[in-house]
Amino acid sequence: MEEEKKIKRPRGVARLIVGKCIACGARCEASCNKDAIEMNAKGEPVINTAKCIGCRKCVKVCPAEAIEMYFTPEEQKILAEIAAREKKAGVKEVSTEEAATLAEIKEYKGVWVFVEHNEGVPAVVSWELLGAGAELTKKLGVELCSVVIGDKVENLCQESIACGASKVYVIDSPVFHYYRTEAYYKAICYLVDKYKPEIMLIGATGLGRDLAGAVATKLSTGLTADCTGLAIDDKGFLLQTRPAFGGNIMATILTERTRPQMATVRPHVMPMPTYDKSRKGEIIREAVPIKEEEIAAKVLEVVEDAKSGAECVDLEGAEVIVSGGRGMKAKENFALLQQLADELGGVVGCSRAVVEAKWMPVDRQVGQTGKTVRPKIYIACGISGAIQHLVGMQSSDVIIAINQDKQAPIFEVATYGIVGDVFQVVPALIKGIKESRGKT
Repeated sequence: MEEEKKIKRPRGVARLIVGKCIACGARCEASCNKDAIEMNAKGEPVINTAKCIGCRKCVKVCPAEAIEMYFTPEEQKILAEIAAREKKAGVKEVSTEEAATLAEIKEYKGVWVFVEHNEGVPAVVSWELLGAGAELTKKLGVELCSVVIGDKVENLCQESIACGASKVYVIDSPVFHYYRTEAYYKAICYLVDKYKPEIMLIGATGLGRDLAGAVATKLSTGLTADCTGLAIDDKGFLLQTRPAFGGNIMATILTERTRPQMATVRPHVMPMPTYDKSRKGEIIREAVPIKEEEIAAKVLEVVEDAKSGAECVDLEGAEVIVSGGRGMKAKENFALLQQLADELGGVVGCSRAVVEAKWMPVDRQVGQTGKTVRPKIYIACGISGAIQHLVGMQSSDVIIAINQDKQAPIFEVATYGIVGDVFQVVPALIKGIKESRGKT
């Protein structure tokens, strides 16, 4: 039997339903990436059907359901024929709107990672995300791509490929020398509209959170912030896991009806990929017509962080962290933890309770509202192990917990647990380390 010829599903065009518009403030116009909508004097949309591509974004954002998709009689016949074929094949019948959504979603392919940098110096989280993205692409059977935006950033393209990207989309122009939300989000939206990735990952840094929110808003898609886990389900959806309800539970979120599926991921949660300079990849150079005079924000001066010396520690980059909790009882007792950290070549961290008690500065805090760390050794001293703290350190290679309460939740994630008084155990550890090195 001759196979039936495949019919392309029509997308239709947007059309205003007369009398239903409530002049909400031009949400439909803001959602349209093709400039197909302009507002009249009454605040109602005037839709240019010649420019409309049937993406349905205006339909989704309209709070009054004043916009619908219009199909010509010929297109309606095609839709009826498709429905008849699907019914004959046993495919579950769906509405025209649902069918259009599914057809739009199928156009999106690939996993993208935004490469964050500061004047050409990359953020480590970007390479971690390429490692995580590689696992996702294996399950989806798609390409892993990176997005590099900046000024003179050719080196980041090569590094992306070495970290696993098979394709790099780069926009290199002086207007992108410094990060500014308007310039960067417009550049990314341009690339997304043109190449249609199904997943986009961005680091959950200050810059990344700012950029991801702007991009997701412009594209009218979902965004899950501060993820600590990513996976693909049986239907190909991105499962985005993050702490919720103040960190008391871990929620898994997915984006069903819009693309790309967007997530920001906390630094030091995902493992670094294998760096291989011999990898080959494709670099696609794009240009976005954004001029300096069109950008409202101007960079007048860059002021470096004034922190320096002993008070400034790289908690996120440390290989050994000795952290103290409420069980340390007083600010002066953290000198004991500093001694242990010094012997191990590490740094001192703490829990949120310690910061609130003003025993340690906020930049030493590990946890959901602090920093996410992934050291080789994490020693938790007098820390009970609330979920808010665990999400910030549970990916450490080796976790050593010291606590008097044998029922403390920290022991559930610990590699080694010591039930005892921290003021007896820590001095014993320091003494043992010194003796093993021949010190007195």
